[in-house]
Amino acid sequence: MTTIDRAMDPAAMPTVNVRGWLRLEGGAVFVAGLVVYAQLGAPWWLALPLLLLPDVSAAGYLAGPRIGALSYNVVHNWAFGLAVLGIGLATGVAAIAVVGATAIAHVGMDRAVGYGLKLPTSFQDTHLGRIGRDRGARQS
Repeated sequence: MTTIDRAMDPAAMPTVNVRGWLRLEGGAVFVAGLVVYAQLGAPWWLALPLLLLPDVSAAGYLAGPRIGALSYNVVHNWAFGLAVLGIGLATGVAAIAVVGATAIAHVGMDRAVGYGLKLPTSFQDTHLGRIGRDRGARQS
């Protein structure tokens, strides 16, 4: 076994908590979304209702887990919030930009607490692991 082979051996690699990094990243994006929200001059009393608005997309689960995962994931990703924010900024419509900023903050908030994009099997199955499972435990 060469030095390169030994260096690339998964058993020899240090353990990296990728979920921890993703949660940290989510927290940073949550703060960034709120900063953009503030810069747009939106009232703070409206922040909480707007932050909860993306969760309406979970209503798709009433039609089953496949439709639910699709409707949830369409809204709960970085691209959706960035697109809405970009449209608002490009058109000069502050209300659209505010919705985009809060959508970005919402996704960041979800990632910071360990919620991820949904898999079509169940609401609890996400790209970050199963919701409710001990997140500190190693998952295979």
